[in-house]
Amino acid sequence: MPTVRSIFLSDIHLGTRACQADRLLEFLRSYVAENVFLIGDIVDFWSMRRSVVWTADQNTVVQKILRRARRGERIVFIPGNHDEVLRDYLGINFGDIEVVGEYVHPLADGRRFLLLHGDEFDQITRHHRWVAVLGDAMYNVLVRLNSVISFARRRFGMTCYWSLAGYAKRRVKKALQFIFDFEESASHAARQRGLDGIICGHIHSAVIREVDGVTYANCGDWVDSCTAIVEHLDGRLELIAWDSQEPAVIIAQDEEPACVL
Repeated sequence: MPTVRSIFLSDIHLGTRACQADRLLEFLRSYVAENVFLIGDIVDFWSMRRSVVWTADQNTVVQKILRRARRGERIVFIPGNHDEVLRDYLGINFGDIEVVGEYVHPLADGRRFLLLHGDEFDQITRHHRWVAVLGDAMYNVLVRLNSVISFARRRFGMTCYWSLAGYAKRRVKKALQFIFDFEESASHAARQRGLDGIICGHIHSAVIREVDGVTYANCGDWVDSCTAIVEHLDGRLELIAWDSQEPAVIIAQDEEPACVL
């Protein structure tokens, strides 16, 4: 098991059918870390109001995180908009898990990064909540359709992971503009504080890139893309797209995840 300094995860969406807890467990079993940062939307209370799907794998994810905390790994939980109810408990520890609204994390190489979920930069979520809830429901429909498409692709011997939701985001101009605006707003927030970068989630679009001299990093999600960010012992950040056979590094936002044959 490789040892890394930190693991950054967001948008797991426990409590939903779309949560790929089995892949997340494979990932967690493959890395030892000093720090684990859970950057929002870990539990999807929005979807759980409509229906609750809590599988054995999802339960094991929670147990594994708690077990890592008991073993001495530092676990920091930053609630997002889907688990915003936990923002009422900022500053409290639950089972050795710290709950904070945001966090400034110093990397091993001295760079300082702002960690927060990112819904603060989403004008729709902040000011038009009903639109955000509707969009969330539509996204869940795309994810469910994607499971059917993936099954059909496997039957025809196509082992590359392909995302219908990701395809839609890349092809719809307004969705792309929303992503670009989000990245610029998040990077601006880090720059205003004199920090070297920001690590967030929220928009389910995994990437590490430079935006006007600031490093913007988004963890992606464990619903569609199954991605995470790790900090190596030297402070280098790496974005991992997890496949059930082996991890593949995502190089650019507009590239398809690597195929595993």
